[in-house]
Amino acid sequence: MSVLGHLEPQSVFHFFEEICAIPHGSRHNTQISNWLVKFAEERGLEHYQDEAENVIIIKPATPGYETAEAVIIQGHMDMVCEKDADCSKDMLTEGLDLMLDGDTVYAKGTTLGGDDGIAVAMALAALDADHLEHPRLEVVITTDEELGMDGAMALDPKPLQGRRLLNIDSEVEGIFTVSCAGGATARSCIPVKRESFTGEMLTVSVSGLIGGHSGVEIHKGRANADMLLGRLLYAAAKASELRIVSVSGGLKDNAIPTAAQAVLTVVDAAGVKDACVKLGEALRSEFMTTDPGLQVSVTEGGEGTAMDAESTKRVICLLNCAPNGVQVMSNDIEGLVQTSLNLGVLRTEEDCVTASFCVRSSVDSQKDMLIQRLESLSAQLGGTVETLGDYPGWAYRQESPLRDLLVKVFTEQYGHAPEIEAIHAGLECGLFAGKMPGLDCISFGPDLKEIHTPRERMSVASVQRTWKMLTEALRQMK
Repeated sequence: MSVLGHLEPQSVFHFFEEICAIPHGSRHNTQISNWLVKFAEERGLEHYQDEAENVIIIKPATPGYETAEAVIIQGHMDMVCEKDADCSKDMLTEGLDLMLDGDTVYAKGTTLGGDDGIAVAMALAALDADHLEHPRLEVVITTDEELGMDGAMALDPKPLQGRRLLNIDSEVEGIFTVSCAGGATARSCIPVKRESFTGEMLTVSVSGLIGGHSGVEIHKGRANADMLLGRLLYAAAKASELRIVSVSGGLKDNAIPTAAQAVLTVVDAAGVKDACVKLGEALRSEFMTTDPGLQVSVTEGGEGTAMDAESTKRVICLLNCAPNGVQVMSNDIEGLVQTSLNLGVLRTEEDCVTASFCVRSSVDSQKDMLIQRLESLSAQLGGTVETLGDYPGWAYRQESPLRDLLVKVFTEQYGHAPEIEAIHAGLECGLFAGKMPGLDCISFGPDLKEIHTPRERMSVASVQRTWKMLTEALRQMK
């Protein structure tokens, strides 16, 4: 029995409900990708499916729009699969249990996948409509956006004629995103040697930090647990001869780490404890506003063979000298972070310590500069840097006919102008802009709350208004 079938626009909510019935978590795209191909085949539409399981569906222009420039509608088919601890659903094999509460759509016990299922639903509704006026529609639905935009990286844009792109992957109605940062993961590997060292084993920890997204929250001045651990190790080494056994902290490159710890073998345990307590007090004072729960602890015990003296010095140097946080603010857009990096994951193996940095910039040359700084520092410490997942930024365009049109349509519909925003995070628009010179992009979407969590919610009324804006914009694209 349909949960959303009575809602308007019926076509949008019909396709969204069908999408939700198909398991489509990241890295599990085959079923929904093939379903999209079947959609195109049943309607006789030109379509392409590549090895990455991206799907392109093309619909000719309606009468009167034959000479108009084609327009690309773009979103991603994968979703983040998270669920409540007591939810028994297998999200790899089962569809979602949709619920409707007044204006709110959600999924019982799981993420909803409105990010970005609603974009796919709107794109399909536009392709399926008989009476919608529009230029040539080129719908691009990518895979694995949530894992690093892998599908967009692999996509060959050759079938696409359009140089206007509507990305429906924003979560706040009334905000148009017009620029985003490019990024890469820079993974520094510092070699270490181990030898026997006599002393007392201690575990030094920093915890209780707020953390957050390393793009959109990097400017908030929140403490990075991995970097604070470096300061604690420096203070400890000043208080006593010591050797590092291991360092660890953080879970994801793109998240500001909330906790980190080091296992040490020390000569003067009391001196190390005292130094860490004093620095802990100073750190709590530094971050009392941003991280009021910050805690530093030193406990007895630990396991493992110590690194030698030179390896210990190299690791402490890395954690104290590596750049981190906001590096450059934009001169074009007030308040926008232009360039930053975040030490997100710190790990120790038998013969090396790895530090993974998420590097971001809307200016590609500055992103390259930060990677070069990490390479130079790592080389001085006898290590190397591996660069992974490099993707370009989406630079702000001073002149954007597409932006002007969408602002006009929005203002006519809402009675006020939208907010224009650039974000210090990655969007697929950056990858498309890098592959398609001259591409004019804008990103928008309906209200989605608490995405990537089981508390995700989508507003029905916001979907209705966003669909109205989209269809009117297409009508005015002659």
